[in-house]
Amino acid sequence: MWEQIRANRMRSAVLVAFMGGLLLAVGYFLGLAFLDDAYAGLIIAALVWLVMNLVAYFQGDSILLSVSGARKISQDDLPRLYNIVEEMKIASGLAKMPDIYIIDDPAPNAFAVGRSPEKASVAVTTGLLQRLNRDELQGVIGHEVAHIVNRDVLLMSLAGVLLGTIVLLAWYASRMMLYGGMSGGRKSSRSGGGGGGQAQIIILVVGLVLMILAPIAAQLLYFAISRKREYLADASSALYTRYPEGLASALEKISATPQQLRTANKATAPMFTVNPFRREGRAAADLSSTHPPISDRVRILRSMAGVSAADYERAYAKIKGRGGVVPASALKSTPESAAIRPPSGEPGEDTAARVQRTREASDAVWRTGSYKTIDCDCGTKLKVPPSLKGARVQCPHCGRIHTV
Repeated sequence: MWEQIRANRMRSAVLVAFMGGLLLAVGYFLGLAFLDDAYAGLIIAALVWLVMNLVAYFQGDSILLSVSGARKISQDDLPRLYNIVEEMKIASGLAKMPDIYIIDDPAPNAFAVGRSPEKASVAVTTGLLQRLNRDELQGVIGHEVAHIVNRDVLLMSLAGVLLGTIVLLAWYASRMMLYGGMSGGRKSSRSGGGGGGQAQIIILVVGLVLMILAPIAAQLLYFAISRKREYLADASSALYTRYPEGLASALEKISATPQQLRTANKATAPMFTVNPFRREGRAAADLSSTHPPISDRVRILRSMAGVSAADYERAYAKIKGRGGVVPASALKSTPESAAIRPPSGEPGEDTAARVQRTREASDAVWRTGSYKTIDCDCGTKLKVPPSLKGARVQCPHCGRIHTV
C-alpha cells in the first residue's frame, strides 16, 4: 500500500507544520504578555517545537510505552503471544520482529508504536490476553502489525507527543496569564497610557482564546487522521489472518467490556485498537471520536465474501454506501480473492481455557516485575515481590514455611 505509506508521510509533515504553527502562535502572544517582546516568544516556541519534534521522532515510542505502563517481554514469558506476533510478522512481510510489551490492565486493548518498521513495538493488555482466543488475538495483532506496515506508527507517535506538548503548554500558560499577571500590563499601568492598557487587554483576550482553541484544533486534526487508518488496518488484518471473523469477534468483545483503560489519555487514545474512552450510547463517529463505529467495522468484516483488498473494499462500499477506503495500488497489487479459512478450533469462552490464559498473563506480569516464584510441595505457586528478601513466607494452602 505505497499510496497509504506516502499519504502517511505527507500527513506527518502536515501534522508537524500545523502543530508547529499553533505552538508559534501561542509563543507569540505569551511573548507579548510576559516578556513584552513577541519575537522572544516566537524564538522560545520555535526551540520548544524543534526539541519536541526530535524527542517525538527518536524517543516517542519509549515515552508512549512508559506512559502506558508497558513492560517488555520475551518469547519465554508468553510463547502464545510471541508466536502469534511472529506469524503476523511473516504474513505482513515485515523485515524485523516487533518488540512485544504487556500492560497490566484488565481492560482489553492493544496498540503499536515506533518510528519505522525496523524499530516498532506492539503492546497488549492482560485483559486482552485473558479474554481472546487464538483467532481473536491473531486478528488484533494483525491489525496492529498493519499499522506498522502502513507507517501509521510514526504519524501517531509524532501526534501523541506534539499534542501532549501543546495541551500542557496551553494549560500552564493560561494559568500563568490568569494568576501571574503580565509584565507589559504592569509597565503600561505605571506609565499611565490608556492606549497601552487597552492593547494589553486585547493581547490577553486573544492569547487566552488562542490557548483554548490551540489544543482543541490539534485534537481535531489528530482525530481526523485516525479514522481511515483503522479501516485500512482492519482490511490488512483480514488479509494476514485469512479469517475476518477473528478480528470482528475480538472487536465485539473489547467494545462490550465495561472496564476503562486506566493508563490511556487523550494523546494516546487514537493508537489503541478500540477507543479506550468509549461510553455506551455515545455516537462513535462524531468529532470527538478517535475511531470509526465498532458496529460498522464488525459489519464490514463479516460482509467479506473472500480474503483480498477488493473483498474488503466491496464490503465497505456495501455497508457505508461509498468506496475509496482501500488505495488503488493495493487493489491492483494484492492477489485475487482467497477463501476464508476455518477457525482454529481453540475454545474461546470455555472456562478452563480462560483460566489458563489468565494464568499465563499473570505469570508474565510477575516475571517482568522481577517477582520470584516458589513452588510449594502442595502444588501452589507463591509469588514473592523483589523487595521481600531474607524473609520467610507461609503457603496459604498447606502452611509450609519457605525461605526467600
